[in-house]
Amino acid sequence: MKRIVESTSNEGLEALLGEKITLFCTRYIYYGRLIGVNEHFCLLQDPYIVYDTGAFDKAEWQDAQKFPKKEWYIMLHAVESFGIMK
Repeated sequence: MKRIVESTSNEGLEALLGEKITLFCTRYIYYGRLIGVNEHFCLLQDPYIVYDTGAFDKAEWQDAQKFPKKEWYIMLHAVESFGIMK
């Protein structure tokens, strides 16, 4: 079988740089503005940890706690899915 293959750059997390994103990880959910990414980790600005999402169609999280630091690193090996949600 032959398939059409296209090569693109700035896919995945790189395409979301500067956006507020949600990271569903192995144990926790993180939310913040993506300001950095490399092959091992990503960097969130104004990060939150989400303990209770509530309804996904609501504008705010049911229970999200702001980190006491302006920036926080998330290891990519723990990320299961990500995107712009809220």
